[in-house]
Amino acid sequence: MDTVVKILENIVVLANAMSFYILIGLLIAGILKQLIPDDFIASHLGESKSGSVIKATLLGIPMPVCSCSVIPLAKSLQKEGASKGAVQSFLISTPITGVDSILATYSFFGWFFTLYRVVTSVFIAIITGILQNLIESKERVKAEGSGSCSGCCCESHTAEEKKGFSTTEALRYAYVTLFGDIYKALFIGLLFGGLFTTLLPKEILEPLFEYPLLTYFAVLLIAMPLYVCATASLPIAAALMLSGMSGGAAFVFLSAGPATNTVTMGVVAQMFGKKALMLYLGTIASFSILFGYLFDTFFSTLEVLTITTEVENFGLLDTLSTLIMFGLIGYYFIKGRR
Repeated sequence: MDTVVKILENIVVLANAMSFYILIGLLIAGILKQLIPDDFIASHLGESKSGSVIKATLLGIPMPVCSCSVIPLAKSLQKEGASKGAVQSFLISTPITGVDSILATYSFFGWFFTLYRVVTSVFIAIITGILQNLIESKERVKAEGSGSCSGCCCESHTAEEKKGFSTTEALRYAYVTLFGDIYKALFIGLLFGGLFTTLLPKEILEPLFEYPLLTYFAVLLIAMPLYVCATASLPIAAALMLSGMSGGAAFVFLSAGPATNTVTMGVVAQMFGKKALMLYLGTIASFSILFGYLFDTFFSTLEVLTITTEVENFGLLDTLSTLIMFGLIGYYFIKGRR
C-alpha cells in the first residue's frame, strides 16, 4: 500500500512540474493555429533542394502539432508535392519544437537544456532532409539516364480565404483537438514516470550509468520503438534522471523517441521506402548519440533537472493546473469508452 501511495505521489510531482506549461503551451498552439493559414507550409515545400528542407524545419517550429498528429499532416504535405527530405525534416523537428513541447521541457530541465534540445533537433532535421534529397536526386538522375520518364505535375492551389480569428476555435483546437491527440500518451508517460521514480533501484542502474556510451545505446533501443509524444516522454526522462541517468542520456531519449516510434517508422517506410527509413533512423540515432555525448562532455556540471521531489513545495497554480489536466484526461478517457 505504501508503494502505491508513493507512486501516486511521484505522479503528482511530475504532473505539477509540467501541467501549467502544457496548458499554456496548448493555448498558444491554438492561437497560432488561428493565425497561420492551413496551406502556408504546404505551399513552400515542393522543391527537392536544401532550401525546402530548411523551410520545412523552420516553418515547422511554430506549428501547433504534436508527434501524435504530425503523421497525417506529413502525408498531406507529401500529397501537396513536398520533397522527401522536406517531409522527413518536418516529421523530426515539428513535435520537438512545438510550443507546448518547449515549455514542458523548460518545466523539467530549464532553459539551457531546452535550447540545446531545440537547436540540435533543428540541426538533425536539416541534415536528415538534405541527405534524403541528395540521394533522391542521384536516383532521379540514374532513372533519367536509363530512359525512364519522370514527370512533374505542378498543381495550382487556390489560396484559401483568410478566416477571422476565433477564440472559440483556438480553445477548441488546443483543448479538444490537440489534447485529445495526446491525452493517452501523456497519461502513460506520467504513469511510467511515477513507476520509474518509485521502483527503479538506483543500485542496479548505477553500473550502467557509469558507462555513458553503453547508456546511450540502451536508451536508444528503448526510445526508438516507444510510442510516446514529445511532451509525454518528458516525465519518463525526468524519472530516469532522478534515478541517476546523465543529462546526455536523457537528451538521447528525448531526441530519438518522438521522431522514431513504431508508427512513424511504418509511415516513413510506406511513404518513401525502406532505404529512406534506414537513412531516417540512422541519421537520427547517430546525431542523438553524438549530441548526448557532447552534452555530457561539456555541460555535465550544469544543474539540469529543475523539479522538486517534494509535493508541498508546489504552489496553488501548479495544483490547479494539475487538477485541470487530470480532469481533461479523465474526460477524454470516459468519452473514448462511449
